[in-house]
Amino acid sequence: MLFKHSCNPQTWKQMESLVREGRVVELRRRLCSRMTFGTAGLRAEMGAGFACINDLTVIQSTQGMYKYLAKYVPDLKTRGLVVGFDTRAQTSSGCTSERLARLTAAVMLCKDVPVYLFSTYVPTPFVPYAVMKYGAAAGVMITASHNRKEDNGYKVYWHNGAQISSPHDKEILRCIEESSEPWPESWNEDLVESSLLRRDPLEDVSRWYMEELNTICFHRELNAMSPLKFVHSSFHGVGHNYVQRAFQQFGFPPPIPVPEQKDPDPDFSTVRCPNPEEGESVLELSLRLAEREEARIVVATDPDADRLAVAEQNDNCGWKVFTGNELAALLGWWMLFNWKEAHPDPADTERVYMLATTVSSKILKAFARIEGFHFEETLPGFKWIGNRIHELKKTGKEVIFSFEESIGFLCGNMVLDKDGVSTAAVVAEMAAYLHTKNLSLKQQLINIYEIYGYHISRTCYVICNDPPTIHKIFSRLRNFGGPGVYPESCGDYCITHIRDVTTGYDSSQPDKKCVLPLSRNSQMVTFTFQNGIVATLRTSGTEPKIKCYTEFCAAPGERDISSLEEDLRKVTAALVEEFLEPDKNNLLRRSV
Repeated sequence: MLFKHSCNPQTWKQMESLVREGRVVELRRRLCSRMTFGTAGLRAEMGAGFACINDLTVIQSTQGMYKYLAKYVPDLKTRGLVVGFDTRAQTSSGCTSERLARLTAAVMLCKDVPVYLFSTYVPTPFVPYAVMKYGAAAGVMITASHNRKEDNGYKVYWHNGAQISSPHDKEILRCIEESSEPWPESWNEDLVESSLLRRDPLEDVSRWYMEELNTICFHRELNAMSPLKFVHSSFHGVGHNYVQRAFQQFGFPPPIPVPEQKDPDPDFSTVRCPNPEEGESVLELSLRLAEREEARIVVATDPDADRLAVAEQNDNCGWKVFTGNELAALLGWWMLFNWKEAHPDPADTERVYMLATTVSSKILKAFARIEGFHFEETLPGFKWIGNRIHELKKTGKEVIFSFEESIGFLCGNMVLDKDGVSTAAVVAEMAAYLHTKNLSLKQQLINIYEIYGYHISRTCYVICNDPPTIHKIFSRLRNFGGPGVYPESCGDYCITHIRDVTTGYDSSQPDKKCVLPLSRNSQMVTFTFQNGIVATLRTSGTEPKIKCYTEFCAAPGERDISSLEEDLRKVTAALVEEFLEPDKNNLLRRSV
């Protein structure tokens, strides 16, 4: 079937080579399964086969999208589709994000659907932003974000501006399976130039976005006078121009770019991994440049600029690289501080919300308990946050901050997805304000913990490229003490409650049923320990990882942090060794 329908000579060559070499297992892996929607859409390696990202599977996916949209969006041919792309490319398969975006556009244009196709690479948040601004039926972003260089992805947004979730994802997949044969015009990239239905939204969206940043900029005059200097790395991705403009919109001079990482490079040649969440080891060039330039703050956007890492130089030299949970504590405090300044009536707080995914720190919950606003948790993945913001906005509520621990943040609600560009400018403004109070980001974080209680967290993961092994690990947890009996302890620590959102079980609820929605397509089990530690084991929705999240939430005033950290370290180590069994299961350990 692939040979019959593919017009890409390079993927043809890949398949012919596999057949010629008799690589049956690899052929089966590529041809006998299809990509499914994870926490960030369709994502896979680039190359030949239905399980991979390539010209054919992108065309099939878009034909399925058209079929679904035509059925459920009556005014599709007036609303149109937004399409954006990052800078990924692979010579061996001939796949580039730009070419895949053009093919996506061609499929819709050949069916007389207007397409807003960006003329150059853009940050991922620009696509959902454009969907909302134009009132488009949907949006597609071709990106694999921070994944390894071999991967690419197909991220879908619904007309509310949030990533699609159930039932849309399942129905679109069904439509894709029914639309496997490409229409003749689906391969016609020239439609992008010749069709009168194609518009380039770049200029308008860039201007609107930068102007709307004013809604989360609170101290522009102070910013303009700040002596602080900032370094920015775009990690060989799309972020450079946009972060420069965002800083200027906030009144700052442009941040100092890391020259080796400023321009797009699909090989990510200066980093072992294009994920700024990996910390100091991948921020090396940024930190050294900051030291030479006497810049105290480093901000790093991931390759599609929807996530943000931040580091601050300590007075005694060395660097503090903030975790996603620590940055969320600072950003949550900052957004609430400025909201209260503008809304002195305490009654207004009743309509304020903050959101976080369930594997993220509970620090916002501690804020809400003391400050009187609302806090809600969602399943992992910003698609859940984006859709919840949409629902809350319809009822007159205001979500002023949302986050996921994997350095994904949203300040305000101008976009319904995480946004590294706007967050970079917000972090700069927060740092500039604190500098006028003789405070660093790290000092303010300690102040926050003194008021709301220390929230000490650890995140680690193991790499597992074998799905049956992952299934075996979680099946063992669910039958640890016999059929259907979960573990009662881990190491020396007693487990009091277990929640399993994959099966819908929650021992802490009277009916033993989860409050959170079921998530059958991924594995996620949460353990609450007698000493107050909460730990979650879950599979990544974008990478071959099992992640382990642990957190100790201390009461305000509790200051014996060293003992808290030691307990947390022991529980984390025990979880990995006893429940994941890395040596037995050939798992590769990593810490974040």
